[in-house]
Parts: sequence; structure tokens; C-alpha cells
Amino acid sequence: MPGSMRELILGGQKSGKSRTAEARAAHWLGKAEHQALLVATALAGDAEMADRIARHREERRARVPKLNTLEQADGLPELLTEWSRPHRMIIVDCLTLWLTQLLLPLEGAPLTDFGVQAQIAALVAAVRDAPGPVILVSNEIGLGVSPLSAEARRFIDALGNLHQTLAAACDRVTLMVAGCELTIRGAST
Repeated sequence: MPGSMRELILGGQKSGKSRTAEARAAHWLGKAEHQALLVATALAGDAEMADRIARHREERRARVPKLNTLEQADGLPELLTEWSRPHRMIIVDCLTLWLTQLLLPLEGAPLTDFGVQAQIAALVAAVRDAPGPVILVSNEIGLGVSPLSAEARRFIDALGNLHQTLAAACDRVTLMVAGCELTIRGAST
């Protein structure tokens, strides 16, 4: 994987997205001078989510011990700009939760549509300008029926727009189904 590689990995819940991103990191970390940083965007809004985050932390540590983790739900474009280096792979897991914090935050007011678009534009610019490889993980939730609530429709529309915009900025787009990779665009591994 070249140093400037950008990949968007999409799939349903428990489709193998995170493990695929971790496998990319494990391969990258095969060279002594390489580093990898996973940016975890989940926030624990309840006890079940707190347990889930703790479990993911432990599983990730066991699978890829040299993968560093930074848990941060906001400031993603700035974080990419600050941490990206030619020798450091950055994995963002996941964009769905990042967007959730913009549209339906646990605390504070949600961003306006203009604010969300500004954050997406900043994220795309940070991904394009990153000097090292970036892997973006996100849930593909737009394959079902249109939900009944306006909030859910707004979220699905925003996520679909985010995916399309980022896919255009990425060298590779991968769809995960039942743990199997389907390369949508770019070279397969």
C-alpha cells in the first residue's frame, strides 16, 4: 500500500469492516519504521455502549498490539491534519458515529446542514492532503427502506452524501459483506 493511499471501507454492522482495517494496519506495521493510529469516534451514551467500547479496545489490542488508539469524537479534520505523516497510517473507525455526533450529539445542539457540510468539506480536504495512508470505516445504512422520522431521513441522506464525497477522494473503495471484501474501486489487496 503506497504512503498516499486513501481507502473507504463500507459495510453493514458486523460485516468485517473494522477487522479489515486492522488487517491493513497489521500489514503496514510490518515495516519497522511504520506506525499506525486508530481514531475511535464512539462515545459511551449508556452502559451497553461503554461495555462495547471496552470490549473493542481489548480485542483490538490483542489483534494488532502495535496499533495505537486515540478516542476522539470531534475535531476529526484537524486531527487528521495534526497526526498524518508519511510513515503513519491513520484509521478512522467510524464515520457513522462521527456524523452522529454532528447531527444528534449526546450534549449540545446539533449542527445545521451548513455546519455539517462544512465539516464534511474539511474532512475531505484533510483526507486529500494527508501525507500518509488513511483508511476510513463507515456503515452503509442506505440500502433499506426510507425511515419514518425526519431526523433519521436527514441522517441517512447526510451519511450517503458523506460516503459519495469521500469515495471520490479515495483511491480505493471496499464494500464488506459477511466478512468478505468486494473492491468497488481501486486495487484489491
